[in-house]
Amino acid sequence: MPHVESLHEAREVVVALHCSGGGAGQWRELGVALGPRYVVIAPEHFGCDAAGPWTGEHPFTLADEAAATLEIVDRMDRAVHLVGHSYGGAVALRVAIERPHGVASLALYEPSAFHLLKEPGFDGEAAFAEIRDVGQNTVEGVITGDYRGAAERFVDYWSGAGAWRTLRPAVQAGMTRWLPKAPLDFRATIDEPTAADAYAQLRMPTLILRGEHAPAPTRVLADALAKLIPAARARVIDGAGHMGPVTHSGVVNSAIVRHISACRTRPAGTTHASRASADRGPVRGNLPAGRSLLDADCAQEQRR
Repeated sequence: MPHVESLHEAREVVVALHCSGGGAGQWRELGVALGPRYVVIAPEHFGCDAAGPWTGEHPFTLADEAAATLEIVDRMDRAVHLVGHSYGGAVALRVAIERPHGVASLALYEPSAFHLLKEPGFDGEAAFAEIRDVGQNTVEGVITGDYRGAAERFVDYWSGAGAWRTLRPAVQAGMTRWLPKAPLDFRATIDEPTAADAYAQLRMPTLILRGEHAPAPTRVLADALAKLIPAARARVIDGAGHMGPVTHSGVVNSAIVRHISACRTRPAGTTHASRASADRGPVRGNLPAGRSLLDADCAQEQRR
């Protein structure tokens, strides 16, 4: 993508949030597919090489991860399009709830809002037990120091048995370095306090995507969220699993582009976003420390 001198000069802004263990590079193809009418900003989550570790100043929450994206939304002069995959989808939902007038549209691929599996009526008891066990496995890997073994089990759960062995050594090393962040991601998404009713208040056009072979926790969530969010529509990507944005990037990106193209942004007007923008001035690549525009180098490959 060409260098962006000023985000305010772009006609449309897309903020794309990557999966756990991934990075901004996950969205390069989406940026190309969207074309020059859009600028894509891909903030990286804590635990990525570029962003650094969580500070440890208090127990980690989804709100802590969402803070960087909220700052971006607040500094725009119009509503942005939010895209999120897995953990990035859970972060995007948190941002949409906190800044509904700053979000023009949502496009989510299997968002991991695991706390909703505990909600009555979600039929998610078995799925919640499954994801709780996956999370506990990463905790045990961190406690025992078996980062590499826990990273392998993590990747094989989300991408299929044997997926770890197909990764390049550099990618395996990156996932092993990232692994200590995994328990924080699971805790944040499982313990998130937002109730299901809050999602039912979202009014922006929403696309919920999932793979045909999605694991039970994210399959249940994708189907439930598509019914819970009033302006949501759902699509199943044939042949894909949880890593559809990587393995089936062409189909997934095309669906996202069509969705975004149909949702015109609106000036922020008197919303929180416009007031914050006026207070802080225009954005010229001045993103939070450790976060990047899509055209910046990405240190990690995507997984989950």
